Amino acid sequence: MNSNVHSPKERAMTSPTASSDLIHARATRKALTRLVPLLMAAYFMAFVDRTNVGLAKTSLEVDAGIDAAAYGLGAGLFFITYAFLEVPSNLILHRVGAKVWISRIAVTWGLLTMAMMFISSPTVFYVLRLLLGAAEAGLYPGIMYLITMWFAQKDRAKVVGLILTASSVAFIVANPIGGAIMTLDGLGGLHGWQWLFVLEGIPTVLLGFYIFFRLPNSPETATWLEPEEAAELTRRAVGDEGHVVETPGAIIRNAMSKPFLLTIAAIYFMNQIATYGVVFFVPSIVESMNVSDPFMIGLIAGSVGIGAVVGVIAIPRVLARTGNEVVLIAIATAAAIVMALVFVAVDQPVARMVILSATMLFIVGVQPLYWSVLMARLGGVAAAAGLAFVNTIGLTGAFVGPYAFGLTEKATGSPSSGLWVLIAATCVGLLCVPLLRMLLTRHDRTHAVRPVEESVPSAI
Repeated sequence: MNSNVHSPKERAMTSPTASSDLIHARATRKALTRLVPLLMAAYFMAFVDRTNVGLAKTSLEVDAGIDAAAYGLGAGLFFITYAFLEVPSNLILHRVGAKVWISRIAVTWGLLTMAMMFISSPTVFYVLRLLLGAAEAGLYPGIMYLITMWFAQKDRAKVVGLILTASSVAFIVANPIGGAIMTLDGLGGLHGWQWLFVLEGIPTVLLGFYIFFRLPNSPETATWLEPEEAAELTRRAVGDEGHVVETPGAIIRNAMSKPFLLTIAAIYFMNQIATYGVVFFVPSIVESMNVSDPFMIGLIAGSVGIGAVVGVIAIPRVLARTGNEVVLIAIATAAAIVMALVFVAVDQPVARMVILSATMLFIVGVQPLYWSVLMARLGGVAAAAGLAFVNTIGLTGAFVGPYAFGLTEKATGSPSSGLWVLIAATCVGLLCVPLLRMLLTRHDRTHAVRPVEESVPSAI
């Protein structure tokens, strides 16, 4: 008997599933082409506007008396207010909708980026960085929350990888562009670093208004989706975990009830120390290699982002084949440590930049795996709060990283000495991975967790 021939009853059971799979695949492709580019554009500009100060580091020391330690402190202060306001911001997004809140975030941080042209002392620098962090708070966890509303678990690590590709491409592109802008020094009576902040703040403000008119709040409000497509996207996304009290105390209690969440937050904290230490100090590392032209500094510094781009694309694809986030987290973290140790041991400038790029491949490329673990276990307002909570803890590491790199440079006189901070932080993160595996196993025994791979066709 032909095994491909099914009875009417069997066809009735299988056809709706096949039909819904096709609808979901079609809807996911639409979301990838309509929604994800908007989110990528927002995160691209966010990364440009929070990190362009790296190119201005030397000029700010001359024009505003900001030394390496003060610069590292100011660069990191951005993440204090950003982290402190993450959870409230994401809960507001959950209430008022993505289009209003993300557009508000973009407009205000764009205006404050432009205001950075008025830096005249370390104190003004600190205040403006704190305000910039407050304005941008909630953007990244807000994007992560939207991913839980629009994409099935099997696709989420890849979508997070695409979002992180935007920041990595920003690092590649924005550094040489920023270096070129810095050559406008003296035009109109402004310093090159002042032109940098003005010309990179304006596009963000314009993007904020564009987002308001183009970003749907949910699949149901997307005019480019058919009703059955919107319904299927929503059905495949993780549902609400029931009633969650939206208060800071309740959020902390909810987080404490999930030890795996705290462990991921700790690992992410260490990862962000490494990530943003490099991001804010790589122009100085390049400059210490006797490169003085601003454009060349930006161009060479941007090359480090190539590794990050490769990482956020390749590592989630490896996950799609293996389905084991924790093992990949351990492997990528260990590889980053090895690459950083090789960097410290090598003296040749070109080789150092290649190795640093390889280090960032693993440091940044592993990040989608953290969010994949979380998104499989959080839904609804619990996702809005939980993802923001993890990002809050993680981004305090983004404060510690630049500050620690700055103190290390001040003590040794070498920007490259900050790589020891990266190595130490990444080693601590690696030691937390076995604990994460144990806690996830315990959690998954008592909770239904969607696997990375489901029996549906992927649209990515």
